[in-house]
Amino acid sequence: MTMIIRRVMISLVFCLWALSAAVGQHAAANKQERKLNTAAIEQMLGMKGQENEGEYKITVPQHDLNVEVDGFKIIPPMGLGSWAAFSPAPKGAILMGDIVVKENEIGPVQQVIINNGLTLTGLHNHFVRDRPGVMFMHIAGNGSEEHLAKGVKAVLDKVTELRGGDPGKATAQQVQNSLDVQRLTAILGQSGEMNSGIYKVTIGRPDVKLQEHGQQVSTFMGFNTWASWQGSPERAAVAGDFAMLEDEVAPVIKALVENGIEVVAVHNHMVHEEPRIFFLHYWGVGPAEKLATGLKAALDQTGKAQEGH
Repeated sequence: MTMIIRRVMISLVFCLWALSAAVGQHAAANKQERKLNTAAIEQMLGMKGQENEGEYKITVPQHDLNVEVDGFKIIPPMGLGSWAAFSPAPKGAILMGDIVVKENEIGPVQQVIINNGLTLTGLHNHFVRDRPGVMFMHIAGNGSEEHLAKGVKAVLDKVTELRGGDPGKATAQQVQNSLDVQRLTAILGQSGEMNSGIYKVTIGRPDVKLQEHGQQVSTFMGFNTWASWQGSPERAAVAGDFAMLEDEVAPVIKALVENGIEVVAVHNHMVHEEPRIFFLHYWGVGPAEKLATGLKAALDQTGKAQEGH
């Protein structure tokens, strides 16, 4: 009887080992199948992008828009760029993106989004008192890389048609920046990068495992908090976005407002995300250290495990 039991146990162990090996091989095959066809995306869009850990993003800076807010010139690194990011999925890819449009472009661009099988998931502003007024249109989609890239291409082409030229090919501009970025880094606890006179700090949310349609959404796909700075220590401007869990919304708004930073928009970027994520745009003008201190107070109301990228 003991021998029979021993044989049965050996058989069960072998079966479990075989099942584990099969599952591992299946997972590996699925992972290989989910690799993005970036060549197809590039060919369809006619432009090259940036690849990061299996994801892919194209960016179109809006150099053609001469936007001003409270005497500060808003250039692409200050939050004036269209982008589309692709992430692998079991049946192709998922798409997330943000398209910059002037107010008279909203209707025509929306029509192109719908006609190409994409989804409009958000429409909002980044600024107030901006001249001319600009809006930001979030898009999403699921399907093959070719299908999604074709839709993005149609949207970008429509913007080019309405503007009478490709925004990304207009002359790039710079702004003056004499800020003490080391002091800002010390206050915020985060470092950034300088681009065309804009000092930008991008902060991830590694404490939140976000999914859209069951797929992981990364910082690269637009899930982050960020701040862009320009000006002087005496009079600086800061603009940016907070990514917040639902219980963080009220404390973040309170901290910003109490520190003299305007909340200019509260909105969503996604519609099927888990957990729910809210995004908040803010704008502040004043002494740089005062703004940084206020921004840090708001950051402290969000996940404690944030990290810079």
